[in-house]
Amino acid sequence: MMSCGRRVTALASVRPRFVVRPYSSTVPRLSENRIQSNDPTPPTPKPNVSGSNAIPTDSFGSWDASLQEEPEVAERIRSLQAPNRANTWAASQQPREQAMTGPRFEQTIMEVQPRPMAAIELIHKQPVRWTKSKVVSCDGGGGPLGHPKIFINTDKPEIATCGYCGLPFAHEHHRSYLESLPETSYPLQSAGDAAEVNETQRVTEGGLEQR
Repeated sequence: MMSCGRRVTALASVRPRFVVRPYSSTVPRLSENRIQSNDPTPPTPKPNVSGSNAIPTDSFGSWDASLQEEPEVAERIRSLQAPNRANTWAASQQPREQAMTGPRFEQTIMEVQPRPMAAIELIHKQPVRWTKSKVVSCDGGGGPLGHPKIFINTDKPEIATCGYCGLPFAHEHHRSYLESLPETSYPLQSAGDAAEVNETQRVTEGGLEQR
């Protein structure tokens, strides 16, 4: 019978199959590319400070913008809900001056923050589409980029809007009445605004029965 001492010595002499190596941070990762690209015209790195190293700058493409702004300009941008609208347009919407507060916006340049246009103001710049039919159709145009085709009644003396895209329609029979009103929610004639949508973009050419 093998003694306890001989059994320990025999087990110690057995070479393990798998060798566990310690982790080393010097091993290069797969995401590291230590071979420089062979670029004949390498880009010149642009510093993030000005020439005098006094005013910090921020790079936007091929030019630098100073990371400084006037307090009056910043507060005006903060208070405007959108560049084309000052107030909110929904009961559940939080005002911009309350939303953009706290430590996250303490050192933020308000001029470079995203400021999309308010769609509620853009849609009300669309002129009325006059028609001689009591029922018109609208699918938003653009095929798959539009919306489901719907039919809108224009028999009443009012501006009828599309429930999807908001484009206005009205019957020619009620033109004189609508023009006599002191104010309308949509312009009755085209004003040449850049936000106006072309008439050809309203209804997609060809039948789209699947829609």
